[in-house]
Amino acid sequence: MAHGARVDRTGAGGLSGGGGGLGGGPWRESAARYALLPLRLFLGATFVYAGVDKLTDPSFLAANGSGSLGELMRAVRDGAAIPALVDLALKNPVGFGYAIAVGEIAVGVATLVGLRGRLAAFGGALISLSLWLTVSWQTTPYYYGNDLPYMFCWLPLVLAGAPYWSLDALIRARRRGRNQADRLGRALYG
Repeated sequence: MAHGARVDRTGAGGLSGGGGGLGGGPWRESAARYALLPLRLFLGATFVYAGVDKLTDPSFLAANGSGSLGELMRAVRDGAAIPALVDLALKNPVGFGYAIAVGEIAVGVATLVGLRGRLAAFGGALISLSLWLTVSWQTTPYYYGNDLPYMFCWLPLVLAGAPYWSLDALIRARRRGRNQADRLGRALYG
């Protein structure tokens, strides 16, 4: 009997040959496959929470007064990267507040359930970008503000979408099944 390294020819992994163990194999493939899931859950839950928090805070959804969105917009207007965006919000601060809150909830829910994952992530990135260019722009150093990191956290989800544990994956699987049934029907019945 020859002595030496065992080679796994089944492809199931192991410590030698098949790239298994800590160096690769099924565990590593699963980890890579689901790597963006924690980010998706965090961003989705955070955006739902932020939207609900805005909708349930009567002082926030006001044009004037302490803690109001109107007051916040007036305070950041002169230091914003794009003051025109702030001016747009100041035309109707209450409507803008509702739009941001509903947008955050829509993006958050869609991200959590994985429905139109890339589009939802793009919406989250746009919300974060607009908040960074207006509200967070004056924060120094820039990394103390949270809107810029949120924007960059959305980008991997813009690129990857929600391919696993998502409604998008379920819809793709159903389409694939329907397409296979259609091909079989055409093959059988012409």
